[in-house]
Amino acid sequence: MAKKEAKELKDEKIVEAPAEEVKETPVEAENAPETEEKFAKSGKKSKKHIEEVKAEEERQARKAERKAEEKAEAEKPKGKAPVTRPKIERRGKKYQEAYKLIEKNKAYSLKDALELATKTNPTKFDATVEAHVRLGVDPRQADQNIRTTVVLPNGNGKSVKVAVFAPIDEAKKAKSAGADIAEDEEFLKQLEKGVIDFDILISTPAYMPKLGKYARLLGPKGLMPNPKAGTVTTDIEKAVKEAKAGKVEYRVDKQAIVHIGLGKVSFGTEKLLENANVFFDSLKAQKPASIKGTFVKSVFITTSMGPSITIENLYN
Repeated sequence: MAKKEAKELKDEKIVEAPAEEVKETPVEAENAPETEEKFAKSGKKSKKHIEEVKAEEERQARKAERKAEEKAEAEKPKGKAPVTRPKIERRGKKYQEAYKLIEKNKAYSLKDALELATKTNPTKFDATVEAHVRLGVDPRQADQNIRTTVVLPNGNGKSVKVAVFAPIDEAKKAKSAGADIAEDEEFLKQLEKGVIDFDILISTPAYMPKLGKYARLLGPKGLMPNPKAGTVTTDIEKAVKEAKAGKVEYRVDKQAIVHIGLGKVSFGTEKLLENANVFFDSLKAQKPASIKGTFVKSVFITTSMGPSITIENLYN
């Protein structure tokens, strides 16, 4: 009986009630998503153009905002300007004491300047007395690019290590003349390793092509032999003796200034004066023929870390 009732229930058609129509309330209608905006394919109504216009408007707004901030910052009241002490007050005590010994706006004679330089050395070590000469030349012109050597009668107070690159027979002569290093092919093997254990390099003209390979190593250090400096020569013995005796090279820099060390403070005024006179005579002989005006514009004497002393211009 129960099975029969279950079968009857299964066979009955169940009729569902029709769903009621859902109506949107005014609030839901407002929050409903808008229909997709339509854009033209090109022109002012295209999507790309509209986005570019919006980006430009945003950029201009940011720019105006920055300008307003900068203007407001500029209008803010500024504090007092920082007080900068004079340069001399920023120097050490010993330098300031030495500086007091020099009269301002006074041009000293060469002898008086050298004597004063030895007194105004503020360092404990034996400082070098230097000459700095401003010339009325144009270093860009080949005939005005001054570069030469001079043998200071009392030396410059520095011990130099001289190397010679020459044939075996010339190397032996160089050794007897006082060269520290005098070799043939062995010298190139040291350069190949990047070993530089000398202050001056002298070579014969025939051996210069062999050094060309090492120009980038020697050139920046100022060690490449040069005929103007007297380090490329056939008279090796003479070159070695001069280098050991105090032969120095000087040249004008890009600012048309010549810098040279005249000796040490311990030399005393007389020896320094001898060296200075030889240097200035050499410099005067280098005056280019194309210079019609003033050749030597100004000269200053100083020690390595001491104050500068102006000297009279006597070498025009």
